[in-house]
Amino acid sequence: MVPLSVLDLSPVTTATPGSVALRNSLDLARLADRLGYKRYWVAEHHNLANIASSAPDIMIGQIAAITSHMRVGSGGVMLPNHAPLMVAERFKVLEALFPGRIDLGLGRAPGTDQVTSYALRARQDPRQGDDFLERFQELLLLERGGFPEGHPFRNVRAVPADVALPPIWLLGSSGYSAELAAAVGLGFSFAYHFADYDAASAMLSYRDHFKPSATLKEPYAILGTAVIAADTDAEAERIALSADLHYVRRAKGEYLPLASPEEAAAYAYTPADRGRMALQRARLVVGSIEKVKVRLQALIEATRADELMITTMVYDHAARKRSYELLAKAFALVPQS
Repeated sequence: MVPLSVLDLSPVTTATPGSVALRNSLDLARLADRLGYKRYWVAEHHNLANIASSAPDIMIGQIAAITSHMRVGSGGVMLPNHAPLMVAERFKVLEALFPGRIDLGLGRAPGTDQVTSYALRARQDPRQGDDFLERFQELLLLERGGFPEGHPFRNVRAVPADVALPPIWLLGSSGYSAELAAAVGLGFSFAYHFADYDAASAMLSYRDHFKPSATLKEPYAILGTAVIAADTDAEAERIALSADLHYVRRAKGEYLPLASPEEAAAYAYTPADRGRMALQRARLVVGSIEKVKVRLQALIEATRADELMITTMVYDHAARKRSYELLAKAFALVPQS
């Protein structure tokens, strides 16, 4: 079976403030490490009341320090928010402290609204439009010493200079990042849990057009998907009510803390709301572990995913942990001592 990994957004609920959500992430990471998950990635989002994960580099260090087996990384660092040199140095520090266990996942979006994005970049050199590719190239040139003679960055070195950057992954929800990852020979992770773009199209295109590099000889594609598993279908459906309301609110631009299943059940949904719920349910895998496993196997076959990265945004932390426990058993992960 394919390996399983975790994507954690540190969900904030009406009963769990951000400070507790971050500690819950540490608790979940310990469990995932024991259960045999391959990697644990944390997200970068800003100014969202339902997500506490705003500083992935800090969380990566904390998680790597309390685990022993998993790779730990970013899912991802939103490169438009950061100077490439700063990204290089922070991840070299992490790689130096936890050699062979760090991943650097890069995203194109800012992970927030336009005003907050401006606040994040206000003191940087202003650049117009989508400058992800420019920043990405700068990051690679800093690592490889590739700036030409006369360039102002020619003698800039990201420190610690004796440590290589950890493996770089490109994250995407469309065909663009798949094409770029294939062209430069990097790993690719597709965000099926929120993408409107067809996952199979992106994943297969990446595989078909992959060009081997010094970093990666063969294509490697991770499928990120949202899963809510429970001991019974009925329990999973009850837990998923919080996610249903979250998606309805998100479609209206309302990023509120996750509500309880009881509050979600009492919400006055409009026909349009129910249409949005149905659309999202096509991407959200919900049910008993038997039902969930069948759907996930179909996704693996359709996309030829090398690995599944599971995100579970639910109200109750214990229910989230139980979902990952059921998945670990169903996919025969090897527990770690």
